[in-house]
Amino acid sequence: MAFKFTEEQLNTLDKSFIVELFLQLQEQNDKLSGEVQDLNQKIELLIGQITLSNKNRFGRSSEKMEDASQICFMEIDGTIVFFNEAEAVSDLDAEEPETLEPKPARKPKPVGKKDADLSGLPVNIITHYMTEEELVAEFGKNGWKQLPDAISKRYRFIPAKVEVDEHHVGVYASKKDGRIIKADHPQALLHGSLVSPTLAAAIMNGKYVNAVPLYRLEQEFSRYGLNITRQNMANWMIRLGESCLAVLYDHLHQKLYDYHVIQADETPVLVNRDGRPAGSKSYMWVYRSGHLYKDKQIVLYDYHKTRNSSHPREFLKDYSGICVTDGYQVYHKVEKEREDLRIAGCWVHARRKFDEAMNVVPKEQRKKSNAYLVMKQIQAIYREEGKLQELPPDERLMQRQLVIKPLVDALFVYLKKMEPTVPSSGQLRKAYTYILNQEKYLRVFLEDGEVPIDNNASERAIRGFCIGKKNWQMIDTINGAHSSAIIYSIAETAKANNLKPYDYFVYLLEEIPKHMEDTNRSFLDELLPWSPNLPDGIRKN
Repeated sequence: MAFKFTEEQLNTLDKSFIVELFLQLQEQNDKLSGEVQDLNQKIELLIGQITLSNKNRFGRSSEKMEDASQICFMEIDGTIVFFNEAEAVSDLDAEEPETLEPKPARKPKPVGKKDADLSGLPVNIITHYMTEEELVAEFGKNGWKQLPDAISKRYRFIPAKVEVDEHHVGVYASKKDGRIIKADHPQALLHGSLVSPTLAAAIMNGKYVNAVPLYRLEQEFSRYGLNITRQNMANWMIRLGESCLAVLYDHLHQKLYDYHVIQADETPVLVNRDGRPAGSKSYMWVYRSGHLYKDKQIVLYDYHKTRNSSHPREFLKDYSGICVTDGYQVYHKVEKEREDLRIAGCWVHARRKFDEAMNVVPKEQRKKSNAYLVMKQIQAIYREEGKLQELPPDERLMQRQLVIKPLVDALFVYLKKMEPTVPSSGQLRKAYTYILNQEKYLRVFLEDGEVPIDNNASERAIRGFCIGKKNWQMIDTINGAHSSAIIYSIAETAKANNLKPYDYFVYLLEEIPKHMEDTNRSFLDELLPWSPNLPDGIRKN
């Protein structure tokens, strides 16, 4: 229990003792005030983490701002000033509108949509005609004439079915020397296995396109009377990925080097048996052609046990150009080792940090927060960039320099001016640290019209894998992980090029085995997703 002086005791104390006592109390108070301030900061950090955790778990994933009004920056004599968009676009000479009521926007009704939806599908004509006896009873003899048919269309769904292809191969022997030959016939897809291109493609489409776990495919096949275990399917996927589809994967890898701009991302994955303790993280990396290239898109996955710089260094060893990534430092490390590789940053990641900072601010105070003002300016940058999507690269670059670069310059001047006022910890500090450290990389898109403003395309490319990862939790073995990377790559590349993945898998599994003994790999050009020689029906309408 702390000792307390009474009023009488204090009146009897020596003045020097009282001064010393007061100084000690003052020192203790300063110490306690510092401790309280530290605790308050820790509480604010914890509240912010809980708020973000709840938002990530229960809130909307969209980062779209509810307020569409725009705040822009303008620099005057080195000073950043705010101005509203209304002031920026106002025309004082424009005539006043007759009414302030906005006209309701009416979307024109699409013409021929039903026919477009049905185009490309096989048609079964089913006739419904009256008999002559019925017509005579209705109209009398020769009392009618035939008009054009009334036509109505409906979808017809045919459930999957399983059949057995039994190949009877002619065998012939010479009467003179006993020499035996066989008629030409397709080789088995896998020696000693009943799997066919159509069955393998169905498994690939189910698992790697539709994210259906193998145990569910096993149950589905059993309903059709097909006794295939998940172990059979896993074994087929590994063998076909490594022996058959890998040759096309390697060819696409080489083709990726032809692009001036590519994009990269990575996501964690658990591999059950990789020689490490259970629960150890592995990583699936994704590399894709720049999304501003509308044609001939490539999406490639690359599995590794770690997330260190050796993996992009090896994958990109023969690549020369620009790679768009998030702020992960391994890419910057590889860039410093190379003169022919440049890294571009992602504005979505920069904006996301400020979105997180704004979400820990009480809702009624958000529009006055520093994070909100920064996000509004990034919104202005994106709004102008969105107008340039259909332009060719040279025109896009010119518009970026004229319109977007001043906004980016103003934003970074504002950030550097406000940075000393930002608290030393918390989400806002993280946001400022990230965007200022990334300035060099975030500005790259202003210098090249082929560079996208963000890395969203890579995140979309890896989304299919992430959805499947949630369904089947882990890839069992390292071989399975590598084969999954190959098959996912073919599936995502097919989707990016508007192909039907199942039909494309069937075609590849029929054609590639014919050339496995070829030393010349030029046949692979005929199998690329944009090849004009692909069979009819593989491309979506």
